[in-house]
Amino acid sequence: MELRTAEILLDVGAVELSPEAPFTWASGIESPIYCDNRKIIGDIKARNEIADAFASVIREHMPEAEVIAGTSTAGIPHAAFVSERLQLPMCYVRGSKKKHGKGNQIEGADISGKKVVLIEDLISTGGSSIEAAEALKEGGADVLKVIGIFTYGLPQATEAFNQSGFTLYTLSNLDALVKVSANRGTLSDGQQKTIMDFKTSLSK
Repeated sequence: MELRTAEILLDVGAVELSPEAPFTWASGIESPIYCDNRKIIGDIKARNEIADAFASVIREHMPEAEVIAGTSTAGIPHAAFVSERLQLPMCYVRGSKKKHGKGNQIEGADISGKKVVLIEDLISTGGSSIEAAEALKEGGADVLKVIGIFTYGLPQATEAFNQSGFTLYTLSNLDALVKVSANRGTLSDGQQKTIMDFKTSLSK
């Protein structure tokens, strides 16, 4: 699953490399690699494969799930695809509470007392995913697991999830992506080194 998901990301052009002009993530980290998983929803075959993979993981490891939640905004479409396959209610988590109406942060299905799986598209440092999981917990949910499409595998994310008490599972990761790219010849040796040096630098 890790390698196939990496292939999908490469096939839809979700991965960009720019060593000379690094991308700035929401966390402020400057990175030579950027993964835009939003491109997946624009490709019917790709989004179906990803949704099937999510559904398979949930059926196997979290069969007790009662609600599928999506992070705002990138996790929402994937949560919708997965909830349809599993025939489960769905909700999504806003980045913050609304400043009007009922002031909701969680929209859709009732989560109070429910076992919930949170769908995320991308894990970098893990901060926004954990915040969404915390919002679900505060709303009365039992968060079974956070499941993402892809993780950069940064130690900051591992530490953050360990401290939060939430469990993370991802369909693929940076190591798998580099392996598939190397096999395809789409990344030069120098580019592969740039990516792995970046990951190593954040591990220090």
